[in-house]
Amino acid sequence: MKGAYHAKEFLPEGVELLLASASPRRRELIAALDIPFTVGVAEVEETLTPGISPAEAVVTLAVRKARAAARAFRDRPLILAADTLVEQDGIPLGKPRDEEDARRMLLSLAGREHRVHTGVAVAYHGRLLSGHAETAVWMRPFDAAEADAYIRTGEPMDKAGAYGIQGLGGQFVTHIDGDFDTVVGLSLRLSDALLCEALHPAPESDDV
Repeated sequence: MKGAYHAKEFLPEGVELLLASASPRRRELIAALDIPFTVGVAEVEETLTPGISPAEAVVTLAVRKARAAARAFRDRPLILAADTLVEQDGIPLGKPRDEEDARRMLLSLAGREHRVHTGVAVAYHGRLLSGHAETAVWMRPFDAAEADAYIRTGEPMDKAGAYGIQGLGGQFVTHIDGDFDTVVGLSLRLSDALLCEALHPAPESDDV
């Protein structure tokens, strides 16, 4: 995927991106932008207003993470943060609390369509840009025995919606409508667009 993105063209010499995420999957994805980066995470409050839409939720949390990182790492001018959740019938599915919760989530997704929402926020020298990407995912039917076998691998326990499309959870997915990397946890197309705009700015944006 290297060479498909353009943020590197606008990156000032000596500037390194701070990825405000502990996710190894996001680290692997951001490497495709071919720009230097390190990881730094600041704690944020993840409580949201009841009834907030999934798109608003992931953007709100991504913005919070970017702002928290900007405060915690004041020597780092360029920051990218993200948040992802799975939605089914308007109900958000975060990371499972325990194995029973993971089983409930997986069986609710079996044989049906759901949507994965990823919000991205970029902070650069006091400016903040954000956006949202969405991908529809269809899973084949499967039963509790298959769900339990997958849960025993441990993979679902730190994943929104209790599955990882890039790992063993991909066995359940029949097809998607949208970008694969959005489902993994970071839309590269959106991230590149926001980085390009931040580094080569349009006239208006929000302040950090």
